[in-house]
Amino acid sequence: MAVTATERRAMDRALALATRGPRGVNPQVGAVILSPDGEVLAEGWHRGSGTPHAEVDALSKLAPGAARGATAIVTLEPCNHTGRTGPCALALIEAGVTRVVYALDDPGEVSGGGAERLRAAGVSVESGERATEARAVIGDWLTASRLGRPHVTVKWAQSLDGRAAADDGSSQWITGPEARADVHRRRAQADAIAVGTGTVLADDPALTARAGDELLTHQPVPVVIGTRPTPADAAVHRHPHTPLFFDTHDLSAVLAELHARGIQTLFVEGGPTLASAFLSAGLADRVLAYVAPVLLGGSRLAVTDVGVRSIDQARRLVVDEWLPLGADLLAIAHPADADDPDRTGPEKEGTL
Repeated sequence: MAVTATERRAMDRALALATRGPRGVNPQVGAVILSPDGEVLAEGWHRGSGTPHAEVDALSKLAPGAARGATAIVTLEPCNHTGRTGPCALALIEAGVTRVVYALDDPGEVSGGGAERLRAAGVSVESGERATEARAVIGDWLTASRLGRPHVTVKWAQSLDGRAAADDGSSQWITGPEARADVHRRRAQADAIAVGTGTVLADDPALTARAGDELLTHQPVPVVIGTRPTPADAAVHRHPHTPLFFDTHDLSAVLAELHARGIQTLFVEGGPTLASAFLSAGLADRVLAYVAPVLLGGSRLAVTDVGVRSIDQARRLVVDEWLPLGADLLAIAHPADADDPDRTGPEKEGTL
């Protein structure tokens, strides 16, 4: 049975509801319950760890028996496991729901399989509706869940000829105020922000998210990667969060530790050595390249060795958006092999 126009509108509503939930180790999920004639009976969303999932939240607003014959519209496949809450697939079955339309499959080995359970109970199931839009809401969580590491965004600013600094090392400012403000907004959306020890020693960054001179409400946890010591008076020590220092070049180990700490999104701020190491290792899920209309020449490249020796080894990107920012241009891209389940296999584990 094809997805109806009413169900599509309900999915749009469920996606909007999903964004009300907090970002974190659990996905943002929204749900809408429709009567057999398409009337909205109830709505719900997940409010955080340990709270009812979106489907159960919506069902809780209905009288017993009111969902019999109903359709549940959900942004993520109903879960099929018992954790701090029970399996949503079973809750829908017991409520008498006869049809479920969802956007994305649950990638979890334990939590997945809800669709199969629903079908086995005679429930009609349709998947993939508004999948692109749903992925935009929980793409970071999907990466963390599938790969067991944070979703990694690698950012750099460059001149039109690909330089991150002039030959004397000066780099403030390649880009204009609009681009710099955009960077700070994106920092504030991340759980953590990472630089290499070389950047700490050369630039002494604060690694905060700011609007002008004011700190934004959410601050990413600062992460410093590398074996050189960080000076005791470095600006990173004055960050609102206690910095995390990783005296290693093993990026995979760093990501595993960050994931274990509940960090779901990592914003790699630089410099060129660290950014290139993540790219070379296949550990970048998103690329933000801010390009300024200036020429610097010289040898200080924004990206250095990414493991490419011939053109057939080129690391292909798919550009999702070209965003003008004042006089500058932001390229937002992701690796062309982003859906390849083996792209972060042992042969690509990263070292700095």
